[in-house]
Amino acid sequence: MPVFNFSAGPAVLPKEVLKRAADEMLDWHGSGMSVMEMSHRGPEFISIAEKAEADLRKLLSVADDYAVLFLQGGAIAENAVVPMNLLGEKKTIDFVNTGEWSKKSIKEAKKYAQVHIAASSEDRNFTYVPARETWKLSPDAAYVHICSNETIGGVEYHFTPEVGSVPLVADMSSHILSRPIDVSKYGVIYAGAQKNVGPAGLTLVIVRKDLLDRALPITPSVFHWKEQAEADSMLNTPPTYAIYIAGLVFEWLLAQGGVAAIERKNIAKAQLLYDAIDASGGFYVNPVEKKDRSRMNVPFRLRDESLDGAFLKGAQARGLLQLKGHRSVGGMRASIYNAMPVEGVQALVDWMLEFQRTHG
Repeated sequence: MPVFNFSAGPAVLPKEVLKRAADEMLDWHGSGMSVMEMSHRGPEFISIAEKAEADLRKLLSVADDYAVLFLQGGAIAENAVVPMNLLGEKKTIDFVNTGEWSKKSIKEAKKYAQVHIAASSEDRNFTYVPARETWKLSPDAAYVHICSNETIGGVEYHFTPEVGSVPLVADMSSHILSRPIDVSKYGVIYAGAQKNVGPAGLTLVIVRKDLLDRALPITPSVFHWKEQAEADSMLNTPPTYAIYIAGLVFEWLLAQGGVAAIERKNIAKAQLLYDAIDASGGFYVNPVEKKDRSRMNVPFRLRDESLDGAFLKGAQARGLLQLKGHRSVGGMRASIYNAMPVEGVQALVDWMLEFQRTHG
């Protein structure tokens, strides 16, 4: 029986990547070493890191005026690292609050700056992205921060907001590389790797180089973007094996045709699942406004929540794993990242239809 992992993260990885990593586990390219054993200063790993960066730049069309960093700490660490690196002499940061991960960013930023909520969707329980014309931006903000895909609430930006000359900063942890993006419209993009890129322990940061001189004096060297950029992300020992796996994922994505090709697959997968929810007559419900629904994270509830346990038990028996919703919101959540095949989504839809026939 095939098994399909719908975990929100750490999440499913492409089978081709896992098989290649297994083949290279004991001996990487005739070196006699596993990547886990290599010095990060040695030529073998340097070549791995350089190729990973080059492939990421190719996938997202990242220009030379941006630094690409491979760091540790996850996106939650970056919630503190971003203000430390971008505040400079400014006092205020603008935030758009669209859910749980926005709130985590806001909480950390309050330790370093005055936080101004330029827009929020809390009035409707974080089920939409506030229209850009409703945002009330500060005249002198250090930057504007958004979480462009809320993993828990399943809300995604399907546009890039214009914010003038103020840098736009985006936490893209749960949908980076799922579609093309215009990097030039952002000052900073950051993302934890464990959803669409690789294993936990790696964080990607793409930062416009003219922003590298704004760090607060208290910024630790290991989290100082300029120092890390000057050291090629090796000021400290980087998460070497996670970078290696990410590099294999980048190669896999390029072989699929790049992010434009993977976007088409992601649209088809999401449509398949949302159509099943919408056609259920209210047996299954997704609360997010249709125009703002995430392609990566699909939360849904059963009309009768007393059936949740039976639904999850039956799903697991059919090899459909990790569908339980986040503890803060309950219900179900299917995370259908790049590596989730359409067969997995179809298997979930088939189970949803079967469960509705027997319990509806």
